[in-house]
Amino acid sequence: MTEVVISVLLLMGTFFVFSGSLGIIRFPDVYSRLHAATKSATLGVSGVMLAAFLFFLFKENIVSGKLILGILFVLLTAPVSGHMISRSAYRTGVPLSDRTIKDELQTNYEDQSSSSK
Repeated sequence: MTEVVISVLLLMGTFFVFSGSLGIIRFPDVYSRLHAATKSATLGVSGVMLAAFLFFLFKENIVSGKLILGILFVLLTAPVSGHMISRSAYRTGVPLSDRTIKDELQTNYEDQSSSSK
C-alpha cells in the first residue's frame, strides 16, 4: 500500500512540474508564466519531496527532518516570492498580455499616484 501512495505522489508531483514547464513556455505574459512557475514549484516539488519523505519513513525507518524542512520551506516561500516578483513587475510597468480582459490593480495604483502628488 505504501508503494502505491509513494508512486501516486511522485506521479502527481511530476505532472505538476511538467505542466508548469509547459505553462512557462506557452503562456503569453510574465504574470501568467509566474503563476505557472509558482504553482508547479509549490505542488510539484512538495509532492516529490513528500514521496521521498514517506519512502524513507516506511521503507528505511528514517525520519528525515531535512525533507520536512524542505517541504515547509517550499510551501512558504514559493507563493510569496511569486507574488512579490509579479507585484514588482506590475509596478515597474511590465505590460499585460493583449488577451487580458480586466486589470483590477490599475485603479489602486492610479489612486496612490494621484494622492502622492
